[in-house]
Amino acid sequence: MTEIGKKLKNARIEKGYTLDDLQQITKIQKRYLIAIEDERFEALPGDFYVKAFVRQYADTVGLNSEELLNSIGEGAAKQQESDPDKSESREDTRKRIEATRQSMEKTNNFNRFLSYLPTIIIVLIVVAILGSIYFVAWNKHQKTADSQQIQSSSTKVSVSSDGTSTSKKNAEEKKVTKKSSSSVSSSSVKKKSSSKTKKKVQLSLASNSGSSFVYNLKNSSKTNTVKVSVKDSSAWTAVSADGTQQWQGTLSSGADHEVKIPEGSSSITINLGNSKATKISINGHSFNFLKDNSSLTVRTLTLKIK
Repeated sequence: MTEIGKKLKNARIEKGYTLDDLQQITKIQKRYLIAIEDERFEALPGDFYVKAFVRQYADTVGLNSEELLNSIGEGAAKQQESDPDKSESREDTRKRIEATRQSMEKTNNFNRFLSYLPTIIIVLIVVAILGSIYFVAWNKHQKTADSQQIQSSSTKVSVSSDGTSTSKKNAEEKKVTKKSSSSVSSSSVKKKSSSKTKKKVQLSLASNSGSSFVYNLKNSSKTNTVKVSVKDSSAWTAVSADGTQQWQGTLSSGADHEVKIPEGSSSITINLGNSKATKISINGHSFNFLKDNSSLTVRTLTLKIK
């Protein structure tokens, strides 16, 4: 097992990849890539992700991932038999690292909220000012309308006794009423027809390289929603929009999470650590990505919004 990190690092260098390049391709965090090359597997989230990340690393640099994973399993078994206390110590270390990571995530979330607080306060103040302006303008408009109504009622002329002119006015009013009702009905028909002609979201495979898949997303909304759900196992998922991570986390079996994509985004990237246990829907429509090479566990899905 002592040669795994060295083999992966040499293969990466032969390919001409830096750690930053590999992070961009595999979407695996740089600190995990360094830990794999240094063979500090206890720094990874768990045994499942050790195998998943090593497999994806090996596939990217052109090595046989199965041979490397077999050597990891054999080496771990021998090491556990020869030094069970050290194995337990590594497990304790892993737990401490995981606890520290969770604590840092909570702290980062709180700090992020504090950084947004001034913006939230400014937005609330602006909304209050705009509301006040609207209220004053509306009152002024109401007063103007009332005064105009009073003036028009005071300047009315007595109705002519000519019955024919009155009948003509009534006939004209009826025509106007019929025209307005017909325009209303035609507009409602147009609204119904437009709602019926809304097209369904379409996803089509554009290209594929290893565990990376690129799809074209058509008929999407201005603001898109990605829903991730997990069944029969736990799974890690990360969702990014135009290269900016929107959410990442590990969901347990039966759990789900929705991610709102910012308006105007041109691409969505979804990294799956356990694609066989993960289901994805886009704007409420199921995304059957497993039909494109269902044997992969780790994969990267990129949706180009058209």
